[in-house]
Amino acid sequence: MAEGGNMTPNPALSQQLGPAGVNIGQVISKVNEATKEFKGLKVPVELDVNTTTKQFEVKVFSPPVSELLKKEFKVPKGSGDQKKLSVANASIEQIISVAKVKMPGMLAKDLKSAVKSVIGTCGALGILIENKYASEIEKDIEAGKYDSEIKAGKSTPSPEKLKQLEEFFSSLHRKQEKAIQDAAAAKEAEAEAKAGEKTAATGTAPVASTATESAAKPTAKAAAKPAGKAPAGKK
Repeated sequence: MAEGGNMTPNPALSQQLGPAGVNIGQVISKVNEATKEFKGLKVPVELDVNTTTKQFEVKVFSPPVSELLKKEFKVPKGSGDQKKLSVANASIEQIISVAKVKMPGMLAKDLKSAVKSVIGTCGALGILIENKYASEIEKDIEAGKYDSEIKAGKSTPSPEKLKQLEEFFSSLHRKQEKAIQDAAAAKEAEAEAKAGEKTAATGTAPVASTATESAAKPTAKAAAKPAGKAPAGKK
């Protein structure tokens, strides 16, 4: 996997190409030239090396579905907790567009199967489709709700639709973030309450006892100290 147009020297590359005697600088230059159209994406790259002549061929494959989705919706990474936080809201047309790009490299038998595969990746990243979670859209696909769009290969949503999807997502995202913050605050308050209960149960009495014991020690020492000799001149 290499970042499009921005491959840099790294230990793994050196370990693989060093023994073959291939010029790593030339490899990096050619890979960057071959992947420049995928700038900002990580793409699979294959090097076919002839160890005798030291010649090599660069083969670039299309980016993974996850990378295409992250670029399409301008999200650096998935949500990490898809059930609590969504990162984008896609139209079915946008999903069809990604499926059409990836379909040549998929095992999908038709565009509908490719769309379902892309939707599965949306679920893993936390991307909604048509205001719904991926699992709900999968059921809609099975029921034939979007058959007309898929058969037509429709890949461009209307501006009005995109605006509605964005408005729904913005409202939902704010609610999700607030719910996460509230849950974190409640958890912190619960931890503080438990700490307070523990202090009240085990901390107060020992402190008072220790203080009393400390105050009593000097008196005991004074009482036990020998009288010693009387001052000079006295008997």
